[in-house]
Amino acid sequence: MKEQLAKYLIRYSNFNKLEIETIYKKCSVKTYKKKDFLLKQNNICKYKFFILKGLVRQFRVEDNGNENISVFAIENWWISNLDSFINQTLSINSIQAIEETTVLQITKEELEYLYAEIPKLEQAFRKIYANMIIAIQRKSDIYMKKNSRERYYDMIEQIPDFSQRVPQYMIASYLDITPEYLSEVRKKHSS
Repeated sequence: MKEQLAKYLIRYSNFNKLEIETIYKKCSVKTYKKKDFLLKQNNICKYKFFILKGLVRQFRVEDNGNENISVFAIENWWISNLDSFINQTLSINSIQAIEETTVLQITKEELEYLYAEIPKLEQAFRKIYANMIIAIQRKSDIYMKKNSRERYYDMIEQIPDFSQRVPQYMIASYLDITPEYLSEVRKKHSS
């Protein structure tokens, strides 16, 4: 677990073994069962999660009862509700395990402590946040320019095993299409 975190962080800055050890010790390891919530809507997000193994979704339940999935996260990705985590406000989203998921989780206080002790960690997170913003913008651009069939093809091209790990109705929610239409698209893609 520590090696996995180290391999990830070293992509963003040159951390030494002692720094990695310090960062790792401030995190706690937790395993969530399939369908367990890492965060429930209308609660404060207490942790930033680094996914060691598994898959989660971030979603909101709309007033009409429909689920609106905004993000999926897999191994070696960070996820949290940033607004809630940073500002300690109620989250408008939930985060739920789609399959058994093991994470490193860290509180805001522990992360702030690490930023002060290891300044390059804050610099690394600036790069991580920038990459997250770029990904959100690219998703938005894709939604504006491509039809739902093309969005699906892009998604399975970027993460090939993704469609095997996520239920069809969740992919449909993420792509903002009906499960029936997605089924048609998948049939045409596999033939």
